[in-house]
Amino acid sequence: MGNMKPWPFELSNILAAAAKDHQLEIADLLVAYLQIIGVEYVFGVPGGAIEPLFNALARSERRGGPRAVVARHEAGAAFMADGYARETGKLGVCCATSGPGATNLITGVACAHDNGMPVLAITGQPALPSFGKRALQESACTGINTLGMFRHCTRFNSLVSHPEQAEPKLITAIVKAMRSRGAAHLTYPVDVLRTPLDAQHHITDINALIRKRGLLDDEAVREAAQLLKQTGRVVFMIGGGCADSMPQIMKLVELLDAQFVSTPDGKGLVNPSHHAYYGVFGFAGHTSAAALLAGNPDLVVVLGTNLGEWTSGAWSSLVLNNRLIHIDSSDDHLMRSPMARLHVRGRIFTVCERLIELLQPVCYARANKIDAQLDPERFMAEPDKYESDATPIKPQRLMRELTRRFPASTRFVADAGNSTAWAVHYLTHDDRRVQTLERRQSREERRTEAQSDRRSENANWLRVIMDFAPMGWAIGAAVGIAQGQPECPVVCLTGDGSYLMSGQEITVAAEQGLTVIFVILNDAAYGMVKHGQRLAGAESIGWQLPKADYRKLAESLGVPGHVIESPDDFDKIDFDAILNRKGPTLLDIRIDGEEVPPMSLRMQTLGSVAEPKEGAA
Repeated sequence: MGNMKPWPFELSNILAAAAKDHQLEIADLLVAYLQIIGVEYVFGVPGGAIEPLFNALARSERRGGPRAVVARHEAGAAFMADGYARETGKLGVCCATSGPGATNLITGVACAHDNGMPVLAITGQPALPSFGKRALQESACTGINTLGMFRHCTRFNSLVSHPEQAEPKLITAIVKAMRSRGAAHLTYPVDVLRTPLDAQHHITDINALIRKRGLLDDEAVREAAQLLKQTGRVVFMIGGGCADSMPQIMKLVELLDAQFVSTPDGKGLVNPSHHAYYGVFGFAGHTSAAALLAGNPDLVVVLGTNLGEWTSGAWSSLVLNNRLIHIDSSDDHLMRSPMARLHVRGRIFTVCERLIELLQPVCYARANKIDAQLDPERFMAEPDKYESDATPIKPQRLMRELTRRFPASTRFVADAGNSTAWAVHYLTHDDRRVQTLERRQSREERRTEAQSDRRSENANWLRVIMDFAPMGWAIGAAVGIAQGQPECPVVCLTGDGSYLMSGQEITVAAEQGLTVIFVILNDAAYGMVKHGQRLAGAESIGWQLPKADYRKLAESLGVPGHVIESPDDFDKIDFDAILNRKGPTLLDIRIDGEEVPPMSLRMQTLGSVAEPKEGAA
């Protein structure tokens, strides 16, 4: 083990403490492993087949270990696990009973998996002797085969049919989810979960198995360094997978006197006032970013993105060409760019550190600075509406108010649909977490910091959903993010359509005392459907929603709310009080539903509108 720092918990110690007041069961072993890897919460909905796990969590909570957070719907539980994983970098865990409990989880698990979030889903089954006998909510291979359903949206998926399988399958599921970045699923018959635990369990250093590795293809890195030395103009594209590598990426930008853009999900990792930043490329992005890439740079270095529809500008040739260097740890991501000049596989942090070593002796780094003259508003398509005093409120103006009203530590979470479009294009933020190299750290200092605070490297002020993108995701995810980082306020941007699907999860935030501000873009419509139909010249159907007072709905649940109908109404609200209270607040924002969000790229992909000219958003 060398000089490796010992882990704070050992399996034997945890189980010994648990055995003092209870006969240990397989469920206790499961919870003990979660404690070892630092998991604090299991998000779920109880039910008969999963009862032993909730019993184990109740006992664990009394000892200060992982505890249950009860969601109002299983999909909400999965969204919470997703948000927790995004914020902390730890395993997000959700659970449900058999049958409909398990199937209700699937959308959230599929979303986490498609977006590369490490999530473990645990479901129950009726007792093994009941298989094939039409037990209530039977979901074994002889009933509604939920195990088969999960197979298509997980990296590991298995029935634990015998107590001796419990430990090895759990270890495999955790490692697969953490190392391969995706979802895993284990389903347990209720009698297996209740099985008394044999004292002869293995002592596995699971943290060593899931720890991030610094492996890389050094030959490819050297080739990349040589290309970068020989080239002229370099543009970096920063994706959402770069959270732990931003200081290194910014150092490379400065060594090469390069420019950079971000993907929609990478926007929350960069400082929009940086002198070399040209905005967001992809869905709801900025013409400045597209124009930069259309200017024929010699090399485009893409890091931490799968180059899917929304991050690649609908598979734009501005990115997907033979000038591309694609850097990522995921083979799945690298396979999306077969036309690239070079693929570099490895942990992005490690690849960038190695590139700095190779480039620093020969490249000149311009002085790092944040130029106060470079206002993020320079990227906006309609900056006049960003300042508009019109009533009802322009969504653009709402983004301005959110930028002004919340502190730098705020996490913003934007739901699928128009909420994402408005946030990606117009929301800005003074993110003091973004490293600018004004304060340089040694490699050893960075390692020490990463070990002491795992959350710091995963902080991202704007979370958006790129792939799969279910409505209502942000509502549960905001709760999970707040659980993972309770010191920071969380602002959930969601539409009234999404809120009607999943708004009940606000009661979880209230129960847990979480400072989450739910901002509802209330236009009495499924906005993306409405505007999509209009842009495409299609039939107008199915987009209308009832005009509802969401403040009253929140207040009926014990949550304070406010209706905001004009820009002046923002000044009537005590935001300091909202930020200082332990519990959620709802803001019902009556927005101008006739404002068209920046969604032309999506319409182009659907074949509903003509392809925009090169350089257009």
